[in-house]
Formats: sequence, C-alpha cells, structure tokens
Amino acid sequence: MSCISIITPCYEPDVKHLNEAYESVVNQELPEGWELEWVIQEDGTTGVPETMIPQDPRVKFGAGRRGGTGITRNLALARSQGVLIKSLDQDDILTPGVLARDIEVLAENPDVQWTTSRALDLLPDRSTVGAESDPLAGRIEPGFVFEYWKAHNYRLPVHPATVCIRRPLIVSLGGWMGVPGSDDTGMLVAASMLSVGYFHDEVGLLYRKWPGQESTKPRHTEPTEWNLRMDLIRERTESIQEVWGMRSHGPRLPSI
Repeated sequence: MSCISIITPCYEPDVKHLNEAYESVVNQELPEGWELEWVIQEDGTTGVPETMIPQDPRVKFGAGRRGGTGITRNLALARSQGVLIKSLDQDDILTPGVLARDIEVLAENPDVQWTTSRALDLLPDRSTVGAESDPLAGRIEPGFVFEYWKAHNYRLPVHPATVCIRRPLIVSLGGWMGVPGSDDTGMLVAASMLSVGYFHDEVGLLYRKWPGQESTKPRHTEPTEWNLRMDLIRERTESIQEVWGMRSHGPRLPSI
C-alpha cells in the first residue's frame, strides 16, 4: 500500500474552516493500492486543533514550539510517511478527485516530480474567482516557473498551495524554505528548476480569502522584508541552476 501525506501547518485555526478542510480530505477517493494520512502540525503547543475535528485514524496531530509556517510544515514532513507530499493550508478546501489526479500523473510519468492544479479563490460570500495566469494543462518544463516568476513581479504562473511533490525531491531541497510568508513559493520555484512538473486544469483547490488570512496582513507585503524574501528565492534558484545545470533536468530521483 502506497501513502500520500497531506501536510497542514496549524496556528489559531477557525473551527469551521478546519472542519471544511477535514471533510475535503476524508472524502477523497484514491486509486486502488493507495491510502492517505493528514498530518496536522500545530505551530505551538495549545492542543486546540486536535479538539476541533472528529477523531480519525487518518489524521495525525503534532505540536511544537513556535517557529512559523515553513518550520511547522517541515516538522509535519518529518512525521509523515507518504511517498507523495500534498500541501493543504488549514483554511483551504481540496476539491473532489484532486488526489487521484495527482497520484495518476506521478505514478504514470516517472520523470514528472511535482504537480499543481487550478485554484479558485473562495470569497466570504462563498463565491469563487479564478486566476488569469493558469498555463495550459500538461507538462511544465524546468525553468518555466522561475522565468515567469521573475518576469511578472514575483508572481507565480501556478498556485503553490496546490503542490503535490515526490518525497525525495522535497526532502533533498530541505523541505519548505525557511522564510516568512513565502516558504511554499521558495520550495516550488526551486523544485521547478530541478525537475519536470505538471499542471491540472481541473480545479483542485478552493483557496479561502478572509480577513484572518496571514497574506492579507500588512506585514506580509512590507517592502523591506518582501524584497529580502524574493531576493533570496531568486538567488537560491539561480544557484541551483548553476550547480545542477539543465542538461538532464537535475538529479535522478526514484519513481513511485
């Protein structure tokens, strides 16, 4: 039996949002021979998240000292068992069938190391809004994400919250990047330089927009810190490009 691990960092969650995330996880239908685990890691030690959703053997809770989102994701990664790692924030919702699509592409294409999906913003009134930057469905060659990101004021062509990635690749990168607020962007840009990805044009995620969202707070876009984050992501990716080169799409990584 192969396992896909869903990684969720958790800090002061909203009970309604966390329960909607739970329902979206446990109602996924997986291909034969696959199982899932949902690894929820609290950024802190209150124990509150564990009281908010039903007891379920597929849900594994962890807690630790405050460290921010990236470090919290990495602690969850260390506790996980999956050969595939799927990102899910505590207030977002997986759409039906997304895990099966991720698994199918990665199982059938050994050179593809990560997938992303179309995402819709979920607004407070439950309406949804799509992005205009989605690429065509199919393979994403190394370098494409990075070049788009640089050319569009550090905006990605795919949504980093939808990533599903092979375990050896994300572990070799050191997990999510240790920067505040852009840890998933840093991880995806680096992974996309090393390897082939894939974009699903079916909606795979409802990305909740609400007042308590971290990315809506002024500190997320404070210019000095924002520029430092973006400069480090750019320098890291250029260093990866220089060290590994583009001759063979980076290091060889095992298939599922």
